Amino acid sequence: MTKPMNTTVTPSISKQDIEYQQKALGEVSRTFALTIPLLPEQLEQAVGNAYLLCRIADTIEDDEALSNDDKAQFSRQFIELVNGGSGADSYAATLAPQLGEKTPEGERDLVANTSQVLDITRQLNSDQIEAINTCVSSMATGMPEFQQNLTANGLPDMATLNSYCYYVAGVVGEMLTKLFCDYSEKIALRKEALTKLAFSFGQGLQLTNILKDIWVDQKRGVCWLPQDLFSRYGYDLKDLKDMNANPSLTAGMQHLVGVTRYHLGSALDYALSIPRQEKEIRQFLVFPLLLALLTLRKIHNNCADPDGSSIKISRRSVMLSALFVKFGAHHDRTLRQLIKMLTRNLPNVPPSPLGSV
Repeated sequence: MTKPMNTTVTPSISKQDIEYQQKALGEVSRTFALTIPLLPEQLEQAVGNAYLLCRIADTIEDDEALSNDDKAQFSRQFIELVNGGSGADSYAATLAPQLGEKTPEGERDLVANTSQVLDITRQLNSDQIEAINTCVSSMATGMPEFQQNLTANGLPDMATLNSYCYYVAGVVGEMLTKLFCDYSEKIALRKEALTKLAFSFGQGLQLTNILKDIWVDQKRGVCWLPQDLFSRYGYDLKDLKDMNANPSLTAGMQHLVGVTRYHLGSALDYALSIPRQEKEIRQFLVFPLLLALLTLRKIHNNCADPDGSSIKISRRSVMLSALFVKFGAHHDRTLRQLIKMLTRNLPNVPPSPLGSV
């Protein structure tokens, strides 16, 4: 195992805090509850903690009972707390009761325990704290801008979608790069290459989620699709509520599938930029990539499915992916061959330099 670069002595995280973090991860994300424990212990605690902080920020933005002004205020206060401010208990006691009925119980409990999550943050080393603070602050600053202008008719253009993906996922890719480089000298030597690919790693996973949840989002009056792209194919996103199969809708969806496939290809390059001996980190990166590609294949074949039932990945597929990751994550050639097979029939659309399509 590579010796961590940062040798700053920090207090050990209590068993009680670790148990809460693991429990909370399982309640708010089944996928990350599976992938984060794949990491070396030092990274597991930092990445797990970062994910919970990001989920708190995301819970604020997604809550239907909070007004836009309330969301902006709670987001600002949360940024202050993450950056070392005091008053986490009071903050949680004020925010938690205001969350709407549709907010999952796991997220409600997480918000109520904001103080405990931040206690873990402050026991990490200084470079880890800086990376997490930067990520969460960017996310909590950027997301409210999109929520305030969000409609059921989609985003104005692809550039806006790219910007949204950056604030909800690209910043996570950047944070992971910093954490990995802090952990390993060998990884730090590849920081420049990793930094260039970090956005695509987050973008590919986020676009997959957007395409997977298009009909779920539509039912709650939300649409993250770009109007300019679908207008190019002759489809008005105002008609999305009809949920009818339409050649123009299908064409726009296939274009986005191609853009997503391109970013997931770059995500593979990101994972393979990690030295092969860091098998645990590679497993952490490759597992969600495989699940995203399996999902994207289903979207490609069923992009007009009105309830999304045909897009769900079977438990067997998840188990087989986990098994492959366990034994194949450190084999570059094997990984590339599998990804090539999974993407064989998918369109591949590189984004333009200006972020439009």
